[in-house]
Amino acid sequence: MKIMIAGGGTGGHVYPGIAVAEEMMRLRPRAEVVFVGGRRGLEAQAVPESGFRIRYILTRAFPRRAWWRWPAALLANGVGLFQALWVVATERPDAVLGTGGYVSGPVALAAWMLGRPLLLQEQNSIPGLANRWLARVADEVHLSFTEARAYFSRKDNLKVTGNPVRGHILGGDRAQGLKTFDLAEGKPTLFIFGGSRGAHRINEAAIDAMRRLKGRVDLQFILQTGREDLAWAKTIVDAEQLPARVLAFLRDIHLAYAVADLVVCRSGAMTLAEIAACGTPAILVPYPHAAHNHQEVNAHNLVERGAAALVLDRELTGERLAKEIAHLVADRQTLRRMSANARTFARLDAAERIVRSLERWAQGRGAAQARPAGNGGGR
Repeated sequence: MKIMIAGGGTGGHVYPGIAVAEEMMRLRPRAEVVFVGGRRGLEAQAVPESGFRIRYILTRAFPRRAWWRWPAALLANGVGLFQALWVVATERPDAVLGTGGYVSGPVALAAWMLGRPLLLQEQNSIPGLANRWLARVADEVHLSFTEARAYFSRKDNLKVTGNPVRGHILGGDRAQGLKTFDLAEGKPTLFIFGGSRGAHRINEAAIDAMRRLKGRVDLQFILQTGREDLAWAKTIVDAEQLPARVLAFLRDIHLAYAVADLVVCRSGAMTLAEIAACGTPAILVPYPHAAHNHQEVNAHNLVERGAAALVLDRELTGERLAKEIAHLVADRQTLRRMSANARTFARLDAAERIVRSLERWAQGRGAAQARPAGNGGGR
């Protein structure tokens, strides 16, 4: 059995595919998984590092605020569609899974045009336009939030399964994490990050909050800045002797989750899935320019369950962040309650459920459509 997974650009589209691929190999070691992605996206690095084969096509995003670049993007994606047709035709996958990102569109269309079973995985509470259109021809669409159902005109192919989380995320060891990040045992630890590329607004507020808390609250920090802010942030932290370990990118994010008493982060769907799976309390700062403001909608799913606090990006300052951190760290009972509430949001079997669906569709449409009743579900 051969499964093709297409998606890329950011971690939010790449890591769900890797989680499904890893679960597929765990359940069916003799299966073959091939990814399709772009050379500029995170998938070009993350997929080979995870041990999977990847084929590349030419794709380009449609910039929302730069419409004059659309003709070039349209041309690139037209070329990408022909490349995707060639890749699907030569690989001959038994089923195709699209996990989003601009690379997913051409491959999903190619799979449909060539008669291959097509499944989609939508991470957010407000789905992207591409998945809304592709859902009309997809055999199955796996949602992470029940709220997303309202955005699809076709309902009979929707299933709520949650966001698949990579298995090693849950395997972080606290002692190993403290050693890896050179942290002290017994001190409350904050893990602050703005996604795989970092977030300057969060980095600025984090450093100012560290200054305000230094000497008042005994804390230690892991700050993942992204490449662009690394030198700037590290210079300040070193010069002012702030209690932080500063890194551009975290390959061992499972260890950061393992040592964190509290996380400060954006509210991308995959980030929320990971902190929920780990049961980590969070202060969420939604990215304000996300399409349809979906990050704020995502965040409310945890906030309303008492699993996280919310600070809007326009309200984020070092002073505000320092107050939120000091308040939560001082109240261990609240942190424990937030941790327990976060775990109720997690769907730890999401990857397995998607794999089982891929298996059925790979066996043929008749086998897939004869699936047992009650395999859907909602939240």
